[in-house]
Amino acid sequence: MRFVRLDTPKPISRIGLGTWQFGSREWGYGPDYERRAAEIVRRALDLGVTLFDTAELYGFGRSERILGAALGDDRAKVVVASKVFPLLPVAPVVQQRAVASAARLGVDGIDLYQVHQPNPVVADTTTMSGMRTLQDVGLVGEVGVSNYDLRRWRFAEAALGRRVLSNQVRYSMIDRGPEEDLIPYAEQAGRIVIAYSPLAQGFLSGRYDATNPPAGAVRRANPYFLPENLERGTELIATLREVADAHDATPSQIALAYVLRHPNVVAIPGASGVEQMERNAAAAEIDLTDDEYAALATAARAFRPVTGLAAVPKMIRARLGK
Repeated sequence: MRFVRLDTPKPISRIGLGTWQFGSREWGYGPDYERRAAEIVRRALDLGVTLFDTAELYGFGRSERILGAALGDDRAKVVVASKVFPLLPVAPVVQQRAVASAARLGVDGIDLYQVHQPNPVVADTTTMSGMRTLQDVGLVGEVGVSNYDLRRWRFAEAALGRRVLSNQVRYSMIDRGPEEDLIPYAEQAGRIVIAYSPLAQGFLSGRYDATNPPAGAVRRANPYFLPENLERGTELIATLREVADAHDATPSQIALAYVLRHPNVVAIPGASGVEQMERNAAAAEIDLTDDEYAALATAARAFRPVTGLAAVPKMIRARLGK
């Protein structure tokens, strides 16, 4: 496993484990997934993974409980990250939620505590006041944000008066917005971009096509999995397969290697089983050549999916089977 080259109390692995799926039925993994979740966590530890990301919102606290129980005595050795949902992110509420998350996780302190998304009404001034207090009393190690643009990330840092170590955002070969400003800022300032959905919820795995769409409510709600978009992605997947063959790897591993090309990016893919966890961890060791990276970037730019409002009627028709 490779690690981010930053001064942090515990090393942060370039591949982490995202646990949105833990305790959440909408992924469609079946009733035995909670047992498998523990196996996935234990295998991740064996493979050198040190970053485990959850949130109070995931499974309404069940993800935190499952993760904490699975980590067991290793909780103190790894970077346990959680997120506060900013329904009313004033300082006292943030502090109360951190205490509740720590209790569910079974930890004395949360290594990385993140604001799940920006609140459009409540300023980060009061939110970060709560975070600063949590750091001062030792309940929180590092502070992070999620889904913040660069301006608000920097404002949050100014409000905290300390570094806001990370910004967790959607980033993959087909969601490349962070490359414009967030990733350059992270590299310049010594911060981290945590890439969630680095496989575009499995679109980049090559497992799905127009005749084999995914199951599960989460993926069905993603316009990338419209039959038309799966068809449009054929050439992109073909390029992924070509590069994967050169490395004796899978398309998913190459898609992860693409985002990890940036030294201050960490990816937190989920895993449906131990074998997928093993493949994800191995992706941290893949070094793409300049030509391979350029070919992947070109293929990604050429992919023009139907998204936004234009995708809504198509998704309704797809749901109705018309």
